[in-house]
Amino acid sequence: MNVDTQKGTLDHAKELGLLEEEYNKIKEILGREPNFCEVAVYSGMWSEHCSYKNSIVWLKTLPKDGPHLLTKAGEENAGLVDIGDGLACCFKIESHNHPSAIEPYQGAATGVGGINRDIFTMGARPIAQLNSLRFGDIDSDRTKWLVKGVVKGIGNYGNAFGVPVVGGEVFFDKSYNTNPLVNAFSAGIVKVGETLSATAHGVGNPVYIVGSSTGKDGIHGASFASRDITEESADDLPSVQVGDPFQEKLLLEATLELAQTNAVVGMQDMGAAGIICSTSEMSADGEVGMDIDLDKVPTRQEGMSAFEILLSESQERMLAVIEKGNEAEVEAIFEKWDLNAVKIGEVTEGPNLRFYKNGELVVEAPAESLVLGGGAPVYHREYTEPAYYKEYQQFNIDDVKQPEDLKEVAMWLVNQPNIASKSWVAEQYDSMVGTRTMVTNAPSDAGIVNIKGTDKALAMSVDCNSRYVQADPFKGASIAVAEAARNIVVSGGEPSAITNCLNFGNPYNPESYWQFVMSIKGMSAACEHFKTPVTGGNVSFYNQTVTETEETPVFPTPTIGMIGVMDKKYRMTLDFKRESDHIFLIGESQNDIASSEYLAGYHKIEASPAPYFDMDEESNVQSTVTELIKKELIVSAHDCADGGLFVSLLESAMPNGLGFRVNSNADLRKDAFLFGEAQGRVVVSVPQALFEDFMEYISGKDVPCSALGYVTSGDILIDDEDWGSASEFQTPYETILEKKLTEK
Repeated sequence: MNVDTQKGTLDHAKELGLLEEEYNKIKEILGREPNFCEVAVYSGMWSEHCSYKNSIVWLKTLPKDGPHLLTKAGEENAGLVDIGDGLACCFKIESHNHPSAIEPYQGAATGVGGINRDIFTMGARPIAQLNSLRFGDIDSDRTKWLVKGVVKGIGNYGNAFGVPVVGGEVFFDKSYNTNPLVNAFSAGIVKVGETLSATAHGVGNPVYIVGSSTGKDGIHGASFASRDITEESADDLPSVQVGDPFQEKLLLEATLELAQTNAVVGMQDMGAAGIICSTSEMSADGEVGMDIDLDKVPTRQEGMSAFEILLSESQERMLAVIEKGNEAEVEAIFEKWDLNAVKIGEVTEGPNLRFYKNGELVVEAPAESLVLGGGAPVYHREYTEPAYYKEYQQFNIDDVKQPEDLKEVAMWLVNQPNIASKSWVAEQYDSMVGTRTMVTNAPSDAGIVNIKGTDKALAMSVDCNSRYVQADPFKGASIAVAEAARNIVVSGGEPSAITNCLNFGNPYNPESYWQFVMSIKGMSAACEHFKTPVTGGNVSFYNQTVTETEETPVFPTPTIGMIGVMDKKYRMTLDFKRESDHIFLIGESQNDIASSEYLAGYHKIEASPAPYFDMDEESNVQSTVTELIKKELIVSAHDCADGGLFVSLLESAMPNGLGFRVNSNADLRKDAFLFGEAQGRVVVSVPQALFEDFMEYISGKDVPCSALGYVTSGDILIDDEDWGSASEFQTPYETILEKKLTEK
């Protein structure tokens, strides 16, 4: 019996991750019993990964309006922001967490491939990548295996594809032991008005599949990403896709060449749920239907069933709707690039999608019933404040004894993987391919990419301190937005808009869902405040480990990807430039060590609130730093973040082999002054020649500013105490991560 057309039962539905009420809804929509293939395609499209059924009610509350936005969240494959000079930046971040937990190399590689396709499907050429990675205990063999596989997958795919990695973050915590997070960000440039749309219209227009052939890799990948990681998850290895960056490069060039013709009606990447996703979303958006002959789909294996073809997540494929009469032109372009371009169907009046196999109708369903915002289920989940939240608020700094030897603490900090240099990771990525990356002898807090032919550059950052979010989801998510903006500001840019990757536990767990809801609220508040609307992104639930005895979610991690525009003449770096330059702190230190790496790691105290944060003070600091840069009154700027003020000073001193001499604040505990992670602070350096002008300007501003000290030739002195040289700290700072990951 044909597996596709056999009766689709409730048992089938449950095996594929559907609820009984969802199975009944399918019957109601179709007006009949579904067959197995229909149950399979609904299971893919109604999975959390595709439908956002447990998150959409809250996603709709995020601010999505801004003066520079050319599309709103959900309208296209990626966000699109006007950056002037007739150009737009297309950018997005997405997760590939579950595949990377099972097969880290291919999981990460295909995450890079997928996010880049989202960019060039819109007609934009990708010019930069970033990534945000979370792993478990660095001393465990499994974590080392995951890190090496993920980094190699990102590096090999991105380097071969030819897009530079210009920044990112890596964070370690035991909560990610089983379930790492791999969030990939890509940005591209396109001329305004020359983008491709992800829609279908025009009855009779041909529908093409272009790119690679379809295989059995990735089948039910969307469903796999919509359930918990368990001890049996390795059995789901066939759900992990396999990538080919060289095919992707060919597909990129063919797509951009196609975009210069008048042949394209719409185009969409085949990501999660494959052909069924692309056909249903494009049809629903254009309020049309499609007739598709699955026998015409180029396949890598013989005898693939209809549901396998429809749900395969084989990489490097697109769906394109072409203006009738342009078939020969389209086929010639893809033949030139040695890629498939096969007509598999045509646009119909709708509303139904009809799929045929061996001449038999195997699926007939309304396109809108399958998609987010259409017939896909929408749930309002319960949420409950966890008991730990109030416990964390009870933390009292006076209960923590201050260590006698703070130099020892500082050395301990630079030996921590979360604080130390991530150069071992970065060196495995090509940061210069494409010749757009703006690199000097010293880095900036944001990745900077040249926009050729203009006086502008793009500044971009990915940020989230998930320990802060665990402590206080509202404040932690707000801080993630603020820190992304701060990184762009201190680099000389103006924040423009964000994309987000929302990584959380099981949405059916009221406490996990509370973390999600509070994070959305905190993100919304910050985006409104900093005028950085949300252009889109990705939700990834079920990031947790489930055993017979417990359910352990990862730290809630709402990763923020932000872009900004900068005038290249205002490019600012973080390095101290010369001995005797004055060092100032813009913003105010606090008697606060909450949720710091120092408190959590050195003192082993995890129960504390998020660090000090005030949005108005943060805005004031950022606007002041922007003006200082434009008035050319400072020569370096570096934000205070993980590790606190001492780490910021050290990172500014090391690039040019310098040091620093500073005095602590007598009103604060010395450990809080040096290692606390209170927000809204930026370290700047001022040459003697600019000192008077700087002081005149800053004295007229209503912003805290304190003179910390001055730059030295290499020594570190704190309150006249000799802490040795910066080079003593630099060696472990630069080598500890590689040592940890390569030791047997």
